[in-house]
Parts: sequence; C-alpha cells; structure tokens
Amino acid sequence: MPRLTSDELLNELSGLENLLIVQDLDGVCMDLVKDPLTRTIKRSYVEAVARMAGRFSVLTNGEHEGKRGVNRLVERALGKTQHPGRDGLYLPGLAAGGVQLQNSHGELSHPGVSEAEMTFLADLPKRMEAGLLQRLPALMPSLTGEELQAEVSKAVLDTQVSPTINLNGLFSLCRDDVKLQRALQAMLQDLMEELLTLAAMEGLSDAFFLHVAPNLGRDAEGKERLKPAQEGDVGSTDIQFMLRGAIKEAGLLVLLNRHIAARTGKAPLGDDFNVRTAPQEHQALISLCEQAIPKEQMPVLVGVGDTVTSTPTAEGNGWLRGGSDRGFLMLLQDIGVRYRQPNRVVLVDSSGGEVDRPSLSNNSLTGISDPEDPLHFDLLMPGGPEQYVAWFQQLATRT
Repeated sequence: MPRLTSDELLNELSGLENLLIVQDLDGVCMDLVKDPLTRTIKRSYVEAVARMAGRFSVLTNGEHEGKRGVNRLVERALGKTQHPGRDGLYLPGLAAGGVQLQNSHGELSHPGVSEAEMTFLADLPKRMEAGLLQRLPALMPSLTGEELQAEVSKAVLDTQVSPTINLNGLFSLCRDDVKLQRALQAMLQDLMEELLTLAAMEGLSDAFFLHVAPNLGRDAEGKERLKPAQEGDVGSTDIQFMLRGAIKEAGLLVLLNRHIAARTGKAPLGDDFNVRTAPQEHQALISLCEQAIPKEQMPVLVGVGDTVTSTPTAEGNGWLRGGSDRGFLMLLQDIGVRYRQPNRVVLVDSSGGEVDRPSLSNNSLTGISDPEDPLHFDLLMPGGPEQYVAWFQQLATRT
C-alpha cells in the first residue's frame, strides 16, 4: 500500500466534520529524554491542541498530574500569563495506559480504580528505590554511595498510578557495554516481578501487570517480552507497574465512547465504560465496536505514535512484534477496515532524542516493522517531533 505525504494527509483531514486524532506524547510531540523532568513542550503545540477541541485526545502511558506529569510541561510552556485550568489548555485524554482521565480544564479521575490499589501504588516508589539500592552495587561497583543514590533517584519515577523504573540514566553510564545493559534489564525485570508477587501477597493478585517499553509483544502467558539491548539500540528502557486493564487498545475504545457521547448525547458503550471493564483482546474490542457503534457515528480516526517494534525470532522463522503504540494503532487500523473508512496511522521518528531507538531515516524500518507486518503506516515523520508538531499546527489552522 502506498504511503501518503504530509500534505496529502493534511488535505484529506482538513474540514472533516467527524474526526478524532488519538496521539501518544513522548517521542511524538516532544523529544525522548533520559530524565523526564527535563522534557519540554511547545506553547504553539498546546494552543493547537486547544483549537482541535472535540477532535483530539492523548493516549499515553505517562501521566497527566504530579511533578513528572505532562500538566507541569503545559504550565511551563504557557508561563504565568495564562491559566490552563480556567482556559481549557490542558491536554485532554487518557494517561497511565488508560486509567487516568482528564479534560482540557485539568479535571482528573481514575475510573474503576479502588482505594486499596491506590494505596499500594503510593508505597511502590520507596520499595523500588530500596530494591535498586540493594541490587545495583553488584552490577556497577564503581558508583560511590552518593552517585548510586543520585542514579536511583533519577531512575524511579514516582508517578501516581503507574510507578516506573527507567534505565536511561544508568544506560548512559555504560553506553558501549551491551552485556552490562542486558544485565541491568534482567535485574529490573526480576525486581518488578518481585513487586508483583508482593501485591499478590497483599490480596491484589489480579490488580496489576508490568508494561515493558519498548517490548517484543507478549508471550504465551500474556506477559510483555523484554527487548534485549544490542549495538545501536538499547532495547527496553523502562518497566511500568500498571493497573490491570490499562492497555492503550482498551483506552482507544474509551476515547471513542466519550467522543460519540459528546457529539450525540449518548455513550454507545455506556456512561461508565472504562479500560478496567473493557475486553482485553483485539478481536473482542472490534466486535464490541461493531455491536454498539453505528457506522454513521464512527469518526475518522488518526493514530499517532512512535514506539513500534519488530525483531526476527531467534530461529529466524518469524517475528516478535511489540511496542507500546502497536496495539492501539493496529486496532485503529482494523476498525477502519471493518467500517470501510480511511483511518490513518502516523509513525513519528523518536530516534533523534537522548534515547537510542531505530531510525526512519533510511526508510527501511529495521527494528520497527517487517515485510509481513500487518500494521501499515500511512505517513512516516522522519523529522521527529519537530516535523510532527509543525504539521499538527497546520492542521489545527485548517479545521
């Protein structure tokens, strides 16, 4: 299938009455960085999102609120002269994989999440820090006590509903040592599995799962496969401790449900539909759409992401496909096929930031896609977030 140019997609979407753009954040509208606290977002992009009101939602594994939340980036971009809550300038949509819902005024909720789950999550960052302080000295003995504490503080992301350990800072200390990078990945997976076991011991055995980013899809038990480091591609950089059901595929249907409710006054999947009550399987999600959403209510969907992977199996007889954006992009594409409408998938090159990622620069998509990949990218953005933001701003002026 031929790909579109950015101008062709711009012309196709301009003036559409029923449009919903569903967009990831990190690596798409801002560069990937080793320390999330150093991220920045452009004021012009925030203002473009406001102009796209009713036609745009975020779908991210990051979070809206907290010191590491995207809301802080919005506030810094706007400065003290504007009040995003009052003026409706926060980024609307789902965060933490789909369990953190926010409107443009910053009104936040966690549909389907219990008090016991929130309490356990609140204690996790301290447990993550303790686990790293115990395990890291054996792997990186050259770090002084002060350096170790500083790296651990950077690595543990104390977000509200998806506490995360991010290895980017540690990887920068062993940039050319793939063996050590893989050892760090194995250590991280072991630590996070231990925390899952701890949740089960506290009566929350079915409450959480581990999201590996980027990953190589799921194994036979449904667990996300870690992507081992290799030369030129560090592979999996972080693991998030997430609430069960918080997958972007289910989040896409929540956003669809809310979009249609806002336009028609009725939510086709029910007013209380959320990712924790949604089906988890691809086909079940499509079937639910077909049963509940009439064709005339279905918006044209545009999915925008950056984290998609494909790696040959060790035996060389197939592919391990994953990435945190693959699932929702694939679902969005397949909904378009079922409803016979031109849903579009946009892939942004996030390799230009501080994190080693496969690049779109040579158009081969090595490490991202493969010749048998069912996911088709309608538009590639090799210029990264800068190119995408410029394109998005153009679209906002036309619609």
